Amino acid sequence: MDDSKNRQLATGTVMIDNASVRVTEWAFANKGDHTGWHEHMHDYVVVPMFNGVLDIDDGTAINPAVLSEGQPYYREKGVKHDVINGNDFACRFIEVEILK
Repeated sequence: MDDSKNRQLATGTVMIDNASVRVTEWAFANKGDHTGWHEHMHDYVVVPMFNGVLDIDDGTAINPAVLSEGQPYYREKGVKHDVINGNDFACRFIEVEILK
């Protein structure tokens, strides 16, 4: 059964926003919560604050990304996707967008 319509949006809290960087904490309360479709206009780094899985929906497929707490990864701008909590627990990550 597809329960995607019952998913809640993750909470994005901007922690720093200046001319150089934007730092946002993304918090997912439940499995299936998601960021909503978005496109990154800047290169960015994500730092997971948990060990687990985020499901990345790119519009064609949903691919699991296995993450380790504190292990950052980098992506270039132009990525269109929806990030979904694939865990049976609440989770969060820090996103650092490089503005200049």
